[in-house]
Amino acid sequence: MPLLTRKTMLRLSLSLVAATALTGSMSFAALAKDKIVLIVNGALGDKSFFDSANHGMELIKEKYGEDVETRVLEVGDDATKWEPALLDVSEQDYNIIIGGTYSLSETLGEVAKQYPDKKYILFDASLPFEEGGFENVYAINYKQNEGSYLGGLLAAELVKSGKLGAGGALGFLGGMDIPVINDFLVGYIAGAQSVTPDIKVAVSYAGSFTDAAKGKELSLAQYRAGVVLAFNAASQAGLGQLSAAKETGKYALGVDSDQEAIFAESDPGIASQVVSSVLKNVDVSLLAAYDRIKDGTLPWGSVEALGLKEGAVGIVETGNFAKLASPETVAAINAAKEKIASGEIQVPTAFGMTTEALNALRDSVRP
Repeated sequence: MPLLTRKTMLRLSLSLVAATALTGSMSFAALAKDKIVLIVNGALGDKSFFDSANHGMELIKEKYGEDVETRVLEVGDDATKWEPALLDVSEQDYNIIIGGTYSLSETLGEVAKQYPDKKYILFDASLPFEEGGFENVYAINYKQNEGSYLGGLLAAELVKSGKLGAGGALGFLGGMDIPVINDFLVGYIAGAQSVTPDIKVAVSYAGSFTDAAKGKELSLAQYRAGVVLAFNAASQAGLGQLSAAKETGKYALGVDSDQEAIFAESDPGIASQVVSSVLKNVDVSLLAAYDRIKDGTLPWGSVEALGLKEGAVGIVETGNFAKLASPETVAAINAAKEKIASGEIQVPTAFGMTTEALNALRDSVRP
């Protein structure tokens, strides 16, 4: 057997080092866990939107256990704090960063461009993907107009039946006068008009997603002016509407989460006035997105619009709903769900609607 030259021995040593390093890196990769952080550009405790996102993180942790590390970071509604928070977590070892709402979208998109090695999930908003530069972002838009169509249908049926008292108008409380909130409104009006074409809907905006006192003030004014059932899309400000419903003995349609169930123990007086809730299943959609990350099918660099067909929106059909909705109303809601999912019913949307058209719609249903 020939003696090895020093040059050959050096080559063999370097090869062994490289192989050892490669094996070590592969072992580390196999053991590494995903670290996911949710940025809440508001506050938890809204009993609806952000709490649903937080529940999505809990679902991910529950399903994947020790294979994933999750964190929820509340940064408040001061927009000047959002970019520093996103930059901070992007500098850390989180590999998946999640944030939601139209308000946060531009900031998240700009930060994502600076960290192409990180992955970002944006929910309830989108980015100009057609312009490029967002290959590491996946966005979810919700067809909340489809869920609120069912809510409007239910609300109008309950008013028509007299089960909530003698007659009365419907109400709507929005957090801000912006497309995503008006999408709830447009669907709600369309669903109500499918039952009662000339139905009246009082519309107010709190100008905030956190001011529950303002939400209550506006809702009390609606109820006292003849609204019998009102719907909110206002996050924490919407809690004011629920409080107003309890105080006046009028009724409310919850939003994003099952608000009757949420208040069943902590405030039965509120729960008793919530006829149902229009669902925006943020929690389910975040878990589904992570499932698709794990199996390699999530379409990074794009936005998907999820609605009734995908189970991303819907309406609660238990609790007070089951007590109040007649068999005919249940049948009408089920028929509407099938027709919306199949495309037979095209629910109008606020996205792409001109200001003039939106104003005309609101004026046409004003009590």
